[in-house]
Amino acid sequence: MSRPQAPRPDRKPLIGLVERANRALQADMVRRAHAAGHTEVKMAHNSVFGFLHPDGARAADMAARAGITRQSMGEVIRDMVALGLLEMRSDPNDGRAKVVDYSEHGRSVAGDGFRYLIELERRFEEEFGEQEYAVVRDVLERLVGVLDRFAAEEDQTSSSAGGSVG
Repeated sequence: MSRPQAPRPDRKPLIGLVERANRALQADMVRRAHAAGHTEVKMAHNSVFGFLHPDGARAADMAARAGITRQSMGEVIRDMVALGLLEMRSDPNDGRAKVVDYSEHGRSVAGDGFRYLIELERRFEEEFGEQEYAVVRDVLERLVGVLDRFAAEEDQTSSSAGGSVG
């Protein structure tokens, strides 16, 4: 008795392409940090570098923006504090909470990373052409907007359906 085959896309799914691009970009950032002498930087640190506001932020807020658990974000933050990249201070608005911020060394490392991102974007424009690269960025931004809209519509449909059951 054979099992029915699940349908398979006839080309690499968009989610696979985006994930592969994400991993390649993150690995490139770490490679570049190491080349610049910041050998303490790890791939997991990208979740902080990408989501830590210049004025600092709570770990829970960063975790939500990064799409990871508070526990995972806390583990990365503790590692980066131990490496001297981050500091923790009391939240002036809530004495029970802590705010995460860059140390002086962390600001230097992050600054090098942001300068590299600017250079990388310039190189992409050279590689693909300014207009084609602008289209890539525009389509990705619109894709996120469409997916957010789909999720909101689904949430609204679910809550409407759930609310009418009695």
